Amino acid sequence: MYIINGIFIPFIVAFCLNRSYYTYMTDIVFQTPKELQVALGERVRRLRLARNADQRATAGKAGISEKALRNLEAGRGSTVETLLRTLKALHALEGIEMLAPEVTVDPLALLHNSKPPRRVRRPRKPREGTE
Repeated sequence: MYIINGIFIPFIVAFCLNRSYYTYMTDIVFQTPKELQVALGERVRRLRLARNADQRATAGKAGISEKALRNLEAGRGSTVETLLRTLKALHALEGIEMLAPEVTVDPLALLHNSKPPRRVRRPRKPREGTE
């Protein structure tokens, strides 16, 4: 289990003493979006409490209303902007890189194609009468 700035990171594989690997990704994969919102809100709440900050001060520092922060922490729907403002106010933006990692280009793939792909196209259906 890894914790970065008070946020539990479930995507990292932990190596246990009994030499078996555990991933916490399987738990997340089978959750509904509503359950994921509640879990994320709970983590934000625990982070805020670990920073010893109350809702009013955190909301003020983030530039959002207290109700918006309560909704975020309760998992009752929120905007990405509210989440980002809250994490920024709590000095916890480091984990954002893991949500959408930067795409890297494989140097060997550049040997085959000089230009990186700009979009993905569906394979064409074969014409009738041709094989």
